[in-house]
Parts: sequence; C-alpha cells; structure tokens
Amino acid sequence: MLGEELKMNQMPITSLANPLVKKVRALRQRKARTETGLFIAEGLHHVGEALEAGWEIDSILYSPAVLASEFARDLISRIPSGLQPVSAQVMDSLADKENPQGLIAVIHQKFTRLDDLSSLHVGAAVVSPQDPGNVGTILRTLDAVGADAFFLLDGGVDPYHPTSVRASMGTIFWKPIVQTSFREFMDWSRRGGYQRIATSAHAGQSYLDLKPHAPWILVLGSEQKGLTAEQIKACDVSVSLPMRGRASSLNLAVAAGILLYQYTGR
Repeated sequence: MLGEELKMNQMPITSLANPLVKKVRALRQRKARTETGLFIAEGLHHVGEALEAGWEIDSILYSPAVLASEFARDLISRIPSGLQPVSAQVMDSLADKENPQGLIAVIHQKFTRLDDLSSLHVGAAVVSPQDPGNVGTILRTLDAVGADAFFLLDGGVDPYHPTSVRASMGTIFWKPIVQTSFREFMDWSRRGGYQRIATSAHAGQSYLDLKPHAPWILVLGSEQKGLTAEQIKACDVSVSLPMRGRASSLNLAVAAGILLYQYTGR
C-alpha cells in the first residue's frame, strides 16, 4: 500500500550510530543547522506542507511500524527520492516525545533578502526574540491574518529551531522570513514607504486608537527587554496594550496576535 515495492523492501536502519541518524540528531542543535544549512521537520502535516510548498528535501526518515494511516501511506508514495526506512527504536531516538508520528524530513533552509520582497502590504518584525515557540506562533498568526512576511532583526532565536518549526504548524514553508539588522530593516522600510508601528508598554497611544495605513509593519521587541527608546523613536508611531490586571506584560506571540488581528480587520 505504500505505493512502491522497492521502498518497502529497502532495509531499515537499525543502528543509532548510523551516519544519517547522527546527522539528523545533530540538527536539533543550532551549530549543525548553521553549518549544514539544513533543518528538520517532523510529522505528517509539516512534512506534507514542505513537499506541497516545493522546498528542497535532503532526506526523509520514516518508521514503517508507526506510519499506519492511509494518509501517511499516500504521502510516502508521493516522495520521489531520499526516503529511508528506520526501525521504531531509531525513530524513537530522533522524534519529539510529545507526539511521535514516525516521519522526519531533513530540509534545506531558505534565505530571503530584503530586496527579494515585493508586493508587501503587511508584515511583522521582532528584535532579538529568544523563544522559538513565539517565533513559530507569530508565523502561524501572520498566515491566519493574511500578512506577507516576517522579519527577525538583530539575531535572536533560529527560526529553523525544531520548536519554531512545530509551532508554525507548517506556515514556515509559506511565509518568507528575512533575517537582517534593525538598521538595515529601517533603511529598507523607509525607502519603501512602510509605516513602522512600534509596540511599547510606555506608549501614550492605545492600540485601539491607531488606524494604520498600508503598507505597514508591526515592530516588536524581545520577550525580556522589548524595544529600546532609540528603536521606538526610529519607528513612525508607537502603541501600547492596556494592562488592567496584575500582570505587567503579555506573552510576545499573544501581543502580536492581538495587534495583527486588530490592524488587519480580521
């Protein structure tokens, strides 16, 4: 039922010391992802999205013992090359323990430059984020509101961290991600006539009172530090989210979601 007898007859990898297994395991670390330009995506949905979006696949590991559904079998049958069966033990050593699905893809990263972007109407930028879950969740929200691009400024977390990929729910394969400096982003956005909307707990204007004009980009700071006074000043306008309880701040991805939905009218 997998579609190709050859794939089913291929001997599965059973050794945890196999070079391919060690390569996949290493990609959970940023150093290996940076050196190889590869990253991993796990599970039927994420691998399926990568294939549909046309990303370059290096290899795919799957466990015949785990992949039992008709959808999984059909997905495997559509993979042209680079498919490698592994034992359940090997897959268990590689997989996310929360919800293992028996399928892991090794994928080539994509790099988008500022000048590669065109027809951008709405975007979001974060300066030095530290939580990969927040990065993936913001990507997912960008997709939900129909925004166009995501900017990671001045370093921070790797967008291809496994947690970021998982939290994006496959949207990482559809939305361009630009990694650049705050200064280069500001120069580019100024030339392009983008309204830069800074977020700050100390802004005098409530987010409800602003009506952005397209094209615009929401600019957020890191989870711990937020935007600096200089970064806020570099933007065109700043807004705050009212805090009426005891909490002094919102989760970064939650704040981004509220503002993106507010300003896109979704």
